[in-house]
Amino acid sequence: MSSRRLLYAVAAPVIALVVTLIITSIVILISGANPIDAYYNMIDYSTRARGVTSIINQATPLFIAGVAVAIGFQMNLFNIGVEGQYRLAGLIAAWAGAQIAWPAPFHVLFIIVVAMVVGSLWAGIAGVLKVTRNVNEVISTIMLNQIAFGVGLWLFNDYLKLEGGTNLAAQTEPIPKSGWMPSIDPIIEFFGIDLPGGRSAIYGFVLIAIALGALYWVTLTRTRFGFDLRASGLNPNAAFTSGVNPKRMVIVTMLLSGGIAGLIGLPQLMGNTHIYDEAFPAGLGFDGIAVALLGQYHPVGMAVGALIFGFLDYSSGGLQLAGIEPEVVAIMKGTIMLTAVIAFTVVRRRATAAEVRDAARRLETERRPAPAAAKVPS
Repeated sequence: MSSRRLLYAVAAPVIALVVTLIITSIVILISGANPIDAYYNMIDYSTRARGVTSIINQATPLFIAGVAVAIGFQMNLFNIGVEGQYRLAGLIAAWAGAQIAWPAPFHVLFIIVVAMVVGSLWAGIAGVLKVTRNVNEVISTIMLNQIAFGVGLWLFNDYLKLEGGTNLAAQTEPIPKSGWMPSIDPIIEFFGIDLPGGRSAIYGFVLIAIALGALYWVTLTRTRFGFDLRASGLNPNAAFTSGVNPKRMVIVTMLLSGGIAGLIGLPQLMGNTHIYDEAFPAGLGFDGIAVALLGQYHPVGMAVGALIFGFLDYSSGGLQLAGIEPEVVAIMKGTIMLTAVIAFTVVRRRATAAEVRDAARRLETERRPAPAAAKVPS
């Protein structure tokens, strides 16, 4: 990657973060607090006991959500329905996982497959509507979100919740221990790594998220399928001329995006609670859009974006120590998303203009006649 391309790649996220800090500082000042004290408390709170591991655990589903969104974006498909896909998939996977007691590896794999199938099928509805009725996927996935929330609530209350449980809150039947995802603490201890801020379990799903990010990038950049996917998004007509079926690619892309979206709720489900209840995490799908934008659809960038959002979510408790409402975090997250979109648009236009100028200079140089050779006197 040239120095200019590297500069353009990091410029947009840096601009988004800087502008976010400026706007948030103004909001904190208006509230009557000191921004420096607020940021110090956020950092100090996040490095205390359980802080680092909690941020990693919160970043894991956000990264998976970013990958799910990024797959659609690579083909110019905006899967806004990730939120509904993972929440419906989490409910059905939790219920299905509680119905069996297979040996551990197969039980874990069964829950993962169920979640992916549910998320994939729900996202596939939007894909089918797009290729058969030309329904815009933004509209259909937003509507499917609301339907998923309603269907999930109906299934949970009428069919899937545990009857006669001892807890006050409604929940599904607990998943047997064979369906739990073990933490990676033993691996960390084996290498002698001591995370600051105390000890707590890091979800084993972190390893699956890392593998998912690597598989996403290799598939996208090193396979024929990834090339066809990106080509179909850039120019469906040209892709069709070269032998690629753009409609088929729309269906496959939505199925893949939804399948990965189905995994978003599993880190907590299989690594912590082992039940689906009213406290099942919400909003991860929408945050995944911001993570994908902030990371420019690159797995490393999305990992950094997920850690930033995980830090913001966890450190909101530190704001209360400075006498600031934790809702400031929501302002920061919304500002990051808005400024990221604007910054990416500006940077992309400048990069395109620079490439056009470079191409024009090269073309002018090639067309310029070579200087005539000097005549040697006889």
